[in-house]
Amino acid sequence: MGMKHSKNKKSKIKVSLEDRLISIISYIIYTFFAFVCFYPFYYIFINSLSANDLSERGKVLFWIKGLHFKNYINVVKVPGLFDALKVSVARTAIGTLFTVAASAFLGFMFTQETLWKRKLWYRIVVATMYFNAGIIPWYITMRNLNLTNNFWGYIFPNIVAPFYIVLCKTYVESVPKELQQAAEIDGAGTLRIFFQIMFPVIQPILATVAIFSAVNQWNSFQDTLLLVTDNKLYTLQFVLYQYINQASSLKALVNSTSTSSSLAALATAQTATSIRMTVTMVVVTPIIIVYPFFQRFFIKGIMIGAVKG
Repeated sequence: MGMKHSKNKKSKIKVSLEDRLISIISYIIYTFFAFVCFYPFYYIFINSLSANDLSERGKVLFWIKGLHFKNYINVVKVPGLFDALKVSVARTAIGTLFTVAASAFLGFMFTQETLWKRKLWYRIVVATMYFNAGIIPWYITMRNLNLTNNFWGYIFPNIVAPFYIVLCKTYVESVPKELQQAAEIDGAGTLRIFFQIMFPVIQPILATVAIFSAVNQWNSFQDTLLLVTDNKLYTLQFVLYQYINQASSLKALVNSTSTSSSLAALATAQTATSIRMTVTMVVVTPIIIVYPFFQRFFIKGIMIGAVKG
């Protein structure tokens, strides 16, 4: 009886008018910001599937009009697209693996007091976040290392990433030191402590670094622009970047295959807007699909890895 009475008492607690107003205002504000974040992706999506003549004139705002899939069919026909996709997937997978491994190990080593001049090396690494020589010296260095027209030119420059190292170092410092001390008492060396003790513990921050690195590798096209002239090494983003810049030419090329002036032909005829919208969806979709699998690690990792103490 006592428990029922307490439950009834709690259910009768009245929410004040001020609390209700605050809740309503909070919901309105959060709904607005959610809409602001979501709508650009939704806008691109509906325009990529809508009639191209309406999309070009800005008539598609909230709903798909004149549904068709010809834009995606035409993008799939872009020469060299699948070879470029393979290069992008390979550089994203391999580059992310190397970056995560290097960030984890260096972040761990910079917390070891036995590392000779560790504070000096750490400061030198962090300094590169704020100072660099510029694109021309970078290009000359890459050319001297024979990394032009070389797949490894996508990988090696991104292995040591100061920001990711800082995140990993801060996360390692949040782990109780007793774990490492107990392993040292048992006779474990530095490598064994890292691989068997520390590596499994810091999985959340490694997932966070993996997301950042994968997005960076997947979206990058400037290094292809500067380092690569061999079209076999072109990335997906670079190939699509070329076609976005040549949207008018591509439009004329695709439309030249049809001389019909019917409304149906106009609705699916390629335009600069339809090409940009479709290409954007092709580039962004893989990241959107992968991100939810890492989200539960991402929040925990970025919070603990970014705040010391």
